[in-house]
Amino acid sequence: MISTVIVGASGRMGLSMIRLLPDFPALRLSAAVVSPASRSLGQDAGVLAGTAAPLGVPVTAVLESALKNAGVLIDFSSATAVPDTLRQAAAARVPVLIGTTGLSSTLDAQLEQAARIVPVLTAANTSLGVNLLLALVEQAARALPVDFNIEIVEAHHRHKRDAPSGTALALGAAAARGRGLQGDSAASQPRGAAGPRRDDEIGYAVVRGGDVVGEHQALFLGAGERLNLAHSATDRSIFARGALQAAQWLAGQRPGRYQMADIFGFHKQ
Repeated sequence: MISTVIVGASGRMGLSMIRLLPDFPALRLSAAVVSPASRSLGQDAGVLAGTAAPLGVPVTAVLESALKNAGVLIDFSSATAVPDTLRQAAAARVPVLIGTTGLSSTLDAQLEQAARIVPVLTAANTSLGVNLLLALVEQAARALPVDFNIEIVEAHHRHKRDAPSGTALALGAAAARGRGLQGDSAASQPRGAAGPRRDDEIGYAVVRGGDVVGEHQALFLGAGERLNLAHSATDRSIFARGALQAAQWLAGQRPGRYQMADIFGFHKQ
């Protein structure tokens, strides 16, 4: 069995993964890590997540000891906590999956450095459907002429912190790859900005409210027609299942950078 460390264990994703672990018999929860200020410290991880029985794994804030003999680490914590988590996982030679969004671009160098030591997978979204959508958006951007304008629209619950979402940015990046755009030429533009748009611009519109799990659209707007590629999540467990599936796969890989397409098989043709 693969000893699994979940960082951000008291968050929505962390609790969902703990509840779903029995569906992945190759994985065993070895540590549930939270911030030092968390009210869940010391509680049984199973009781905290509402499993049928206690798991005998107390919630802790000490990552270093949690990494001893670990087989994989899954991080759904906060953007500010990820650099230290990544550093400790690499030092302990533990494969790491980072599902936390809102990461700074300054983390890229650290990700590359860690990937020389351990397998590292970063994912803006861990659902099967969204990762297929990413592949379709890149294909559509490559196939359609440049006078089809690209707009990304996303909606999430009222408590989401980052905007645009990590998935929306990933969709924009996929469209940019399809168009052959690089760097600032495909910089995110909040829709509503005054003035005509450029053909090489990828616009983003953000909706926040209620309990929306996650909705994403990639709009290709041409003269007289439009193509709408979309995904709606109605159950947060799809993300937890995808993350656990990815972690199970990642534990057996060589050091390097990976993405969800490597697990699901959605590769650019």
